[in-house]
Amino acid sequence: MINNITLSGNLGHDPESRFYGEKNDQRLTTFSLAFRASKQQTGWIRVVCFDRLAEIAEQQLHRGARVVVMGALDQQYWEGSDGQQRNGFQLIARNLEFIRIEGRSSNGGSPDNDVPF
Repeated sequence: MINNITLSGNLGHDPESRFYGEKNDQRLTTFSLAFRASKQQTGWIRVVCFDRLAEIAEQQLHRGARVVVMGALDQQYWEGSDGQQRNGFQLIARNLEFIRIEGRSSNGGSPDNDVPF
């Protein structure tokens, strides 16, 4: 079964990084991505980047930046603080394309100001 997903949207917050692994030398960076779920609804998904892609995301992205993320959809399960079983999805990024960072589009044009997210 193939698990590929491509979403474009805006970062909801600045990327957050941490290190993991036996030597605490592998980077993991996460951010929330707002995307248009329908004409009237915005969807949100957690994006997880590893290693070099995580470093690039941490250094180059910020809240509001517009990106295209390509990767795999991953379902997570956990127990909430109320003891109830919960689940949700996250996007494990394989590739990022920057559309607009620093308030300008990547093609040199002006930003699209009428996007709702």
